[in-house]
Amino acid sequence: MSKISLDQPLLPKIHTDNKLLAMDIPNTAHQVSNDSWFQVGIVLGTGVNSALTLGYAGIIMVPLGWIGGVVGLILSSAISLYASTLIAKLHEYGGKRHIRYRDLAGFIYGRTAYSLVWALQYANLFLINTGFVILGGQALKAFYILFRDDHQMKLPYFIALAGFACVFFAIAIPHLSALRVWLGFSTFFSLVYVCIAIALSLKDGLEAPPRGYSVPGTKSSRIWTTIGAAANLVFAYNTGMLPQIQATVREPVVKNMIKALNFQFTLGIVPMHAVTYIGYWAYGSNASSYLLNNVSGPVWLKGIANIAAFLQAIIALHIFASPTYEFLDTRYGTKGSGLAIKNLGYRIVVRGGYIAITTFLSALLPFLGDFMSLTGAISVFPLTFILPNHMYLVARRKKLSVLQKSWHWLNICFFSCIAVAAFVAALKLITVDSKTYHVFADL
Repeated sequence: MSKISLDQPLLPKIHTDNKLLAMDIPNTAHQVSNDSWFQVGIVLGTGVNSALTLGYAGIIMVPLGWIGGVVGLILSSAISLYASTLIAKLHEYGGKRHIRYRDLAGFIYGRTAYSLVWALQYANLFLINTGFVILGGQALKAFYILFRDDHQMKLPYFIALAGFACVFFAIAIPHLSALRVWLGFSTFFSLVYVCIAIALSLKDGLEAPPRGYSVPGTKSSRIWTTIGAAANLVFAYNTGMLPQIQATVREPVVKNMIKALNFQFTLGIVPMHAVTYIGYWAYGSNASSYLLNNVSGPVWLKGIANIAAFLQAIIALHIFASPTYEFLDTRYGTKGSGLAIKNLGYRIVVRGGYIAITTFLSALLPFLGDFMSLTGAISVFPLTFILPNHMYLVARRKKLSVLQKSWHWLNICFFSCIAVAAFVAALKLITVDSKTYHVFADL
């Protein structure tokens, strides 16, 4: 299969510290080489500690139990760091900066792989965005019923409100680098709901009678839920959009990206692991897919946590939607100030339409855990574990020992099998839930 060059024309080679860099930068409507490694680390940390972490006690620990859940989360973190490092090291492979995942795959494999990875990545991001809209709606509904549990407002209404808020944010923030101060807000919101969830879970756990930690369900149903939970283990990590994030980091690109990854997988994952384990310890097999539905305590405190989760979901969605925005902005040639009337109108129509479709699907089938399983099977496993190992194997095959090559092939085969099994399990779980709940369900 012949190698391809990028579709878009190349920009002039860039200068940093008055030194001409040898790397070609593909044309893009978004900013490149603009952010510090710390800002990129915060972006990565925002994805890991998104409000989706409030569901991990219920959708990961409950079906896997203590041993499976803890070992699975630790291993998924370690393997994701390894795979992300492989992708980061290939960012300048062949004398070009590959600022999109599909660009890197196309350069290594050819046109077919370019198209396939393009489809996989945007399916991945679309399903992740769907999950964030569902989560935003759940957080709003949880806030509402703290004060008015009259069942007048249903979950689909709150999902629609969450989608509307996401549209406003997408219009206001033109590209990933423009988040800046919003990353500070995102970190603050994350700390708010994580700290409140941990504090109230600890209180409930200390006051509650002994609870059960046995994996629920029949023997056959536990097989499917266990496989689905395995797919959810990798949902938190954003290796599948790493080249787009790495495109924003300043030179030296690889060195700074490794710093950002080390930050993400050390300090960055502590809150996610803490709230998951403490939530499961406090509520056992009754842990919810949205932990704030389990906790008891002052209404005002739970209200703050729910609003923080809602606001953080909006920012996190923008991060995972940014590759889609970048493709559309570059494809349709948006130039100049993000506040220009033409560009504002474009974002209202195009981004608003994209989020409207996402919101409709979220309200139609609001099964958050099942969507996470399906996303993990279809795209997260291939993009996070399978492709990084194989691309690194192809790119560095002359420099790798037999043992190193065997290691990469072992990863490729193992995670390919897991991905197939997780896909079948996710479809089965969605089929079961679709029979139990009607469309536009009020879960």
